[in-house]
Amino acid sequence: MTTPNSTLRAVRMGLLLSQDEFARAIREAGTRAGQRNDASKRLVQRWEAGIIAAPRPLYARALEAVTGLPVEALGFAAAPMARVSEDGRGGHDLKDSSVGIPEANGTPTPQAAPRGNYSGVWLSTYEFVSSGRNNEVFTGKHFVVLLQHGNRLTARSLPNASLNPDSPLTLDLQIDGSAVTGTWTEQTASDGYYRGARYFGALQMLVDPTGRRMSGKWCGFGKEFDVNTGPWELRLMDSSTSKATLAAYDRAPDAS
Repeated sequence: MTTPNSTLRAVRMGLLLSQDEFARAIREAGTRAGQRNDASKRLVQRWEAGIIAAPRPLYARALEAVTGLPVEALGFAAAPMARVSEDGRGGHDLKDSSVGIPEANGTPTPQAAPRGNYSGVWLSTYEFVSSGRNNEVFTGKHFVVLLQHGNRLTARSLPNASLNPDSPLTLDLQIDGSAVTGTWTEQTASDGYYRGARYFGALQMLVDPTGRRMSGKWCGFGKEFDVNTGPWELRLMDSSTSKATLAAYDRAPDAS
């Protein structure tokens, strides 16, 4: 039995592209790079359905150009494990890695059946301390489209829906009862304070009884190889993932 690639689907929907439009964008990316391809709606459907476990290199390069993410972070089965590399500016980047959930001894941990369906548009809010700016506390906000398949939750921020412009966020989570555990990755803006660095870490939250809010903590690397942490919350804004709904939330959240 194949496992649908909900990560790729969430990324595509986060870009506000239909399968036809996504295929066209992949063809155009190939043409710009001088490596023409024959991407089609049918091919995108096969990727998202999990029928094709990994794209050919020709398509992988075009996928990276369209999504702005390494192909290993797009939910394909043959992704390698994560490695950490210094970014030369006191932080750490994700190199040649998947955005996946660690498995104990290589075997997935059995998960309880999820309660309800959490697909929809959510407001993601987290806080972090910037040691380079006098330990001031900053807030990151994104409207994300979250998709659920079984116990897996995948979220991707909408193109214009970041409090800090051009800082796309991806979440890859699993739910076990009311516990949500997984990873986050954020690509910072190239002209921002962190100069285009990619940061990642772990995330664990609890779903409140209404099913409309998840809250907990993130952790990630700091300057001196220390592990930092802070609060993270997801709040349901709309359970629809229609094109009209996604377009309505394709804007920066309020700063307050």
